[in-house]
Amino acid sequence: MKIRGIKHVFFDLDHTLWDFDKNSALTFEKIFEIHNVEVNTHEFLSVYEPINLNYWKLYREEKIDKKSLRYKRLKDTFDLVNFDVSDDIIHKLSEDYINYLTTFNHLFEGTIEILEHFQQHYHLHIITNGFEEAQQRKMNNAKISQYFKTVTNSEAAGVKKPNPIIFNHALDLAQAKPMESMMIGDNYEADILGALDVGLDVILFNYHNHDADDHIKQVKHLLDLKKYL
Repeated sequence: MKIRGIKHVFFDLDHTLWDFDKNSALTFEKIFEIHNVEVNTHEFLSVYEPINLNYWKLYREEKIDKKSLRYKRLKDTFDLVNFDVSDDIIHKLSEDYINYLTTFNHLFEGTIEILEHFQQHYHLHIITNGFEEAQQRKMNNAKISQYFKTVTNSEAAGVKKPNPIIFNHALDLAQAKPMESMMIGDNYEADILGALDVGLDVILFNYHNHDADDHIKQVKHLLDLKKYL
């Protein structure tokens, strides 16, 4: 059923438009090769991905800073896969991960098509918890910057989703009212509950098939957003 009265659509970036997991895996393959780290990449990633998600949760909750997140997620993973690597190498990997991550620019299937379609009907915006120095490069290199009127990141806002301050900051920047705005993202806590808390309508991009409340609108493919907007 089409939703009426929406003028502004806010997207999350990582895991919603920009295929973070795929780009991250390619980045690790590259930096492991550069630094001659002969760890099994598949095994490393299977351990790293839940660790990374947990550290991002701590980062959203202001329980860990950016520097610690970047180091600890790697340190913990190497420890769990029993691969011996020096702190010096971990710090180099951490730095190169950020440098090379934005050189891979795979988007989720349907991203360009849905942005082209929505651009004809709505003002489009980004709200992201990602690091400021990386997010704009991702959008530029993936050639999607031109679709968005505003970009709000957590470092500029001073808080992270789901804090209502970042959503209100984004609304002010976009000159949008909550009742005429939609938030689309993959993270139930940060994107969906955070946006609902300030009065935005929401759609969960549930490509990972996580459990979500039945009353939450959700899609598993970006082009399915056309059912609602």
